[in-house]
Amino acid sequence: MNQPDLSIVIVEWNTIDLLRDCLRSIYQNQGDLRLEVIVVDNASVDGSPEMVEAEFPQVHQIRNSENLGFAAANNLGFAICNGRHILLLNSDTYVIGDVLKQSVAYLDAHQDVGAMGCRVLNPDMTMQRTCSMWPRLLDLFFMTSGAWKLPYPKFLGRYQMTHWARDTEQEVEVISGCYLMLRRSVLEQVGPLDEAFFFFGEETDWCRRMRDSGWRLMFAPVGEIVHYGSASARKLNHRRDLMLTDATIRLHRKHGGVLQASVAWAILFSFNLSRALFWSLRSALRANGAPARARHFRNVVFGMVRTET
Repeated sequence: MNQPDLSIVIVEWNTIDLLRDCLRSIYQNQGDLRLEVIVVDNASVDGSPEMVEAEFPQVHQIRNSENLGFAAANNLGFAICNGRHILLLNSDTYVIGDVLKQSVAYLDAHQDVGAMGCRVLNPDMTMQRTCSMWPRLLDLFFMTSGAWKLPYPKFLGRYQMTHWARDTEQEVEVISGCYLMLRRSVLEQVGPLDEAFFFFGEETDWCRRMRDSGWRLMFAPVGEIVHYGSASARKLNHRRDLMLTDATIRLHRKHGGVLQASVAWAILFSFNLSRALFWSLRSALRANGAPARARHFRNVVFGMVRTET
C-alpha cells in the first residue's frame, strides 16, 4: 500500500544550482504521486551534497568518494529503489507541470511498453531531439559527413528522426537518459546499466537490451521537461569527445562484433582527423584561425590512436 509510484534516480557531479532547481521542480509538481527521490553524488566538490542535506532532507542521498561514472552511479540508486516505476533524470533538468504523473499513468495504461520518454525542451523552449533510432554504421557515416542535415531524402536523418517534431506518440529504439522512465519488472528482467560504459552509450545499450527482451520503447507527448544539456560533460573538454567515441565503438563491438567496431572506429577517426587537419591549416593561415579547435581535434585524434594501440 505504501510502495512509491515512482523512484527518481539523479546522478550528480558539480551542478549544484541546476540540481537545486531540478529537485524543487520535482516536489513542486509532485501532485498526489508517491515519490522516492535518490541523488547519487559522484564526489562533487561544489557543495552539492551539503546543499541536498540542508535543503532537501527528504531526499535519499548516496555520496561516492570518487566519480564512478553515470552507469555505476545509477546502479547504486537502482539497488535501493522501491517504486513501481523508475525514472532516470539528469541533474541539469527541471520538470514542468504534471509530466511525472502523466508518465506514470502512461506506463500503467500500456503494459507492453517497457520504457518511455517525454518531450524535452532546450532552455529557450525549442525542441530537443531526444529519442532516436539505433546508431547503425550507415547513420554514423551520415552524422560525421554532415549528410544528416540535408532535408531530403528523409532517410539521411533517420538516426535523429529529424522530420519528427516530437509531438506525437512514436515507437523508438533509444530513449535519452536525461528522462527515461521504465517499469520495475524491466529492470529485474534485463538487469542494470552496463558499467563498462563510464559516460555516454549506457542508455543506448540498455534500450537495445530492453528491445531484445521483447519490450516496446515509446516516446509519449504526455508533458515536458527542460534539459540544459551536458552540464557535467562540458567540463571534460576533449575528453568528452573521446568518451563519446569510445562509447560508440563499444556499442558496436558489444552488439555487432569486432568488424562493426573496427568500421565505427575508422569512420570516427576519419572525421576527427579531417577536422584536425582543417582547423590546423586554418589556424596556420589566418590570424583568427581558431587554434583551440585545432588543438581540440588533434587531442581527440591522438587519444584515439593511443586507445587503439
